[in-house]
Amino acid sequence: MNYWWRRLALSLGAVFALVVVYAWLYQLGMAAFEGETKTFAQALQIVIESLTTAGFGGDAGWDSTAMNLFVVGMNLTGVLLVFLALPLLVVPLFQQALQDRPPESTDLTDHVVICGYSPRSDVLADELEAANIPYVFVDDDPELVVDLTNDGTEAIYGELDQEETLRAANAGEAKSLVTDVDDETNAVVILTARELSSDLTIVSVVEDEDVASYHRYAGADETVRPRRVLGQSLATKATTTLSAELRDTIELSEDLSVTELLVQDDSDLVGRTVAESGIRDRMGITVIGAWFNGEFVPVPGPDHRIDGNTILLVAGRRDDLTELKARTVSTLERRPENVIVGGYGVVGRTAVETLAGNGVSTTVVDLADQPGVDITGSITDEDVLETAGADEARSVLLTVNDDATTIYAALVLKQVAPDIEIIARANETENIPKLYRAGAEYVLSLSTVTGRMLASVLIEDEEILTPETQFELVRTTAPQIAGQSLGEVDLRARTGCTVVAVERDGELLTDLGPEFVVNADDVLIVAGDDDAINRFVALAC
Repeated sequence: MNYWWRRLALSLGAVFALVVVYAWLYQLGMAAFEGETKTFAQALQIVIESLTTAGFGGDAGWDSTAMNLFVVGMNLTGVLLVFLALPLLVVPLFQQALQDRPPESTDLTDHVVICGYSPRSDVLADELEAANIPYVFVDDDPELVVDLTNDGTEAIYGELDQEETLRAANAGEAKSLVTDVDDETNAVVILTARELSSDLTIVSVVEDEDVASYHRYAGADETVRPRRVLGQSLATKATTTLSAELRDTIELSEDLSVTELLVQDDSDLVGRTVAESGIRDRMGITVIGAWFNGEFVPVPGPDHRIDGNTILLVAGRRDDLTELKARTVSTLERRPENVIVGGYGVVGRTAVETLAGNGVSTTVVDLADQPGVDITGSITDEDVLETAGADEARSVLLTVNDDATTIYAALVLKQVAPDIEIIARANETENIPKLYRAGAEYVLSLSTVTGRMLASVLIEDEEILTPETQFELVRTTAPQIAGQSLGEVDLRARTGCTVVAVERDGELLTDLGPEFVVNADDVLIVAGDDDAINRFVALAC
């Protein structure tokens, strides 16, 4: 919008300058060719009458050819200005004014109201779209709302803590409301929404764990704490790679567990293909998928080669998975089990607590000199990293609240300590591939954790079992494919998902061949990455 105001100001300035020049020339021309002396005011009147083609009241009937031609030129200039102003200035200004006016209400019903938009909201939006649940964003940034609307996303503008804004969002007819701004604003939104409707399901995203009880007291039905879950998950990944013990596992039954395993450099599996590893044939473990250099491959073929930093998503008996875990750990001499934690916010602090609970020593680096910080400085500073002992540490957790800093820190770490294991937090999912290319071994985004946790609360008949991992494991019904066999549906080819197990009449079925027929009351446990799960939900649910 500022561009158009600048354009208008420049145009008006140019017209003003033209009028002044014409008035001066008119004065000179009347004196030289007509022998009459005109004041500047009189000249100005004639020029304006000419340019606006309004007719002449002060002067008419010039005797000299030069003055007649000059007046004709002024008339033509006026006409030209009118024709230029309409298409180049007036019409675009009206169009821009209409486009830049953000919508302030919605007609949606039985929808989800999401108060506050951030890039991490995109994961939740994808989950809701896959489940065919309508939603509307409410934000107090008019330009952001216009951008969202132009992109085809339902959004309205309004002050988040005002009742009229929630009424405009049709919160009284909504199925649920999510507030994800900051802890104080969230509390006000909860109070306002609860006053508007006593039946509305309200979910709040909590930054500081201590305020969760206040949000519940204000009227929130659920509170989610993604930063704490993210910190715990990153720390657990570090403790998992420090030992052969199997952790971070989803127990589906006594005979079936699902987990993801990071293959370390110099471990027994590195350099082998899936077939050569014997994971399927000898150990009886199902490889659901794998991340190769950050790219998820559903059901990798027997010729896929396992490299260092490959992440395997596998399902099988816990004893077999424990044996496989031992084969993913480096066979070289164990390095000191010290972990450097870069960043001491909510995520970093939670990670340190989790590591300490598992007996792992830490060295904390943060810009702020505060209790719990061992070294004050930037995690991207080589001198700071050397002081922290990066060349001797086993792993580093990058938990800072800025993706650009995290990416740069990964690049620096690979120069300072090439063998260190980098486990990183990302705020936005689009930066995950960049972190892998920068040298990270494991990356988990706050957007993914937040979106999945919220989706698990908001979407009925779909339970997300793994909000804190790189893959998604959901428990859901699949009415659209009832009566069809897995071979007929061909879910792997069409969606990239794997049906790990089926719950039927209180029994967990794991021997699922292509001839297995899905019943209407079956609950399927499905694994895949986010996009694959969304494709599955759109197809089968």
